[in-house]
Amino acid sequence: MTDTVQVDEIGRIDKREAPAVATAEYRRFADLLRGLEADEWTKPTDCPGWDVRTMVAHVVGAAEANTVRKSLRETRRGKKVATEIGGELVDGMNEVQIRDRAGVPPNELVARLEQAAPTAIEFRRRIPGPMRLMRIPAPFVGKITMGYLVDVVYTRDVWMHRVDVARATGAELVLTAEHDGRVVADAVAEWADRHGKPFTLVLEGPAGGAYAKGSGGEELRLDAVEFCRIVSGRGAGAGLLETKVVF
Repeated sequence: MTDTVQVDEIGRIDKREAPAVATAEYRRFADLLRGLEADEWTKPTDCPGWDVRTMVAHVVGAAEANTVRKSLRETRRGKKVATEIGGELVDGMNEVQIRDRAGVPPNELVARLEQAAPTAIEFRRRIPGPMRLMRIPAPFVGKITMGYLVDVVYTRDVWMHRVDVARATGAELVLTAEHDGRVVADAVAEWADRHGKPFTLVLEGPAGGAYAKGSGGEELRLDAVEFCRIVSGRGAGAGLLETKVVF
């Protein structure tokens, strides 16, 4: 039987741990993509308006914005496009990433992701302290620090898009306690901190675990990946599962 972990005891992913987690996730995402058939790149995903190829173009674009100049340029263009499409800054930046890679064939997207990922991880690691403290808008939660974005959210984004691609194509979603369980536990800790209420939570599957805070709260049991889908806004949840986390 899995031991129950008090969420206050979960060490959060930080600057020191983030590069290893990101490296593993980019590798798993690329491995998944290499196994796709040509027709699977046009399958619709859980993100409205995005097929698999569009989703991968976004992930590649985020990885290729791996210098200060590129990042600032993408942000400026994202603001303009956000106004054009009537969305938030993140929507505009996503659209810029996708437009810039329109027509790039799937095999080249995978190759570019593998080339860009190490540089992106190193760039994020080297962002200076004052910049890491800057607060930026984020869906659901208002604002987060730049440090939290580059250490945690970017990797969660790739992880969730790996889930999206696997669901869209029926490909095997490789999950382990060591890697995926760590990503999930960190999301649980943030979710618990955001709602601040007592609960017991049993997450099933290779990435799962048992978590609790206080006593007398909601008792929840569901698949670990589905928990993340719900709190990311991809699925519907009631009670404490209405509390969202940035992915």
